[in-house]
Formats: sequence, C-alpha cells, structure tokens
Amino acid sequence: MFKSILVPIDLSDPDYYKSAISTAAEMAKRDGADLHLVTVLPVISGMVASHVPADIESQITDDAKKEIEKLAGATGLSKAKASVRHGAVYHEVLDEAERIGADLIVMGSHRPGMATYLIGSNAARIVRHATCAVLVLR
Repeated sequence: MFKSILVPIDLSDPDYYKSAISTAAEMAKRDGADLHLVTVLPVISGMVASHVPADIESQITDDAKKEIEKLAGATGLSKAKASVRHGAVYHEVLDEAERIGADLIVMGSHRPGMATYLIGSNAARIVRHATCAVLVLR
C-alpha cells in the first residue's frame, strides 16, 4: 500500500505519460494515496538566454504549470498535485521524490536508441538511484 506516488511527466510526449498517469491514478484511488505529477524543464543557458526575451523562462514555466495542473485535475483525485522544476530530469525527479516523501515513482519509458545505450536514460538513472520503489511502464 502506497501513501505518496510521484509521476514524472514529459509534456512534449503524451504517449509517454498517459499510461503512467492512468496507472498511478488507479493505484492512488485504491490506496488512498497522494498523487504528485512533476515535469522538469531545462535551464536556459547563458548563451541561449542572451538571444531570447527576458521573460521567456517564466512564460514557459507558467504554460507548463497550467498544462500539468490540467492533467492532475483530469485524474479526478482531490489529492492530486502538480509541480514544475528546472534542471536535469533524473536529478530533479529524485529530489522531488525526496521532498514529497514518495514511496513510489510511476513513469513511462520508451525503447532506447543508441545514444541511450551509451549515456543512459533518465528512467534507468531514476531506477538506479531512487530510494523508493519505481514502476516503469512501456
């Protein structure tokens, strides 16, 4: 029985997260657990930042927050929460799991390409370093 379930969301790939949200929502309903959705946005580097409007990062963050809150609301769970973080995906997901006291991370995955074999996927890093249970769905 789980008390706090975290679902990392890549907002650019709905096929990647639909089954993870659905599975996690069912588990949260069954267990009476809190459901947390998190998306991680890249940090805009100094070189790129000098070529984009000053408020672009806050606009992107606001848009992501609206979208992930909509997904959380669509679960029908009153205990569903959403957050947006900035940085490296696996690092921010692990930090968020610690912050909320997650006892389960439910995430989607995809078939790895050659680059993933060489440097590793976010899912693999999360599985390897998480201090809680991790369920990876394909």
